[in-house]
Amino acid sequence: MDAEDSRFAGFSEFVSTEEALRAILGTPPPRVTNKVQTRLDAICLDYIARSPFCIIATANADGHIDVSPKGDPVGFAKVLSDTMLALPDRPGNRRADTFSNLLTNPRIGLMFIIPGKGEVLRVRGTARIVRDSALRETMAVNGKVPALAIVVAVEEA
Repeated sequence: MDAEDSRFAGFSEFVSTEEALRAILGTPPPRVTNKVQTRLDAICLDYIARSPFCIIATANADGHIDVSPKGDPVGFAKVLSDTMLALPDRPGNRRADTFSNLLTNPRIGLMFIIPGKGEVLRVRGTARIVRDSALRETMAVNGKVPALAIVVAVEEA
């Protein structure tokens, strides 16, 4: 963020470096940094299996961000391997911001949520929009097969 941006004219004290940020917040303890991994372990798999909801963050080529909710019955996200998962698309408002963004920038962030639980599961990776019927058919709900799926190559969980 540029402190000179006129939209922030009413503010005078900006944090603009990592050093300044860490001087205020400190550094995370090892138990926090050590829990980040490059694959989905048993704890992640269990969380995904029990989650009825996730939030998807994407950005287009210009960096404009979209955050969209996705949900279905518990366990809607299909784990394909410890480094790959898939999310079905259900009919919505047809804006398709997530999909449009993925066409120009495949980076994706997911936040799986279990209502009432104090923790979330964050997943970061690269995604592709997939139409393979074999995958989509495994994601049918009440006989309705999703038109699209988002397949995520997990880079960090």
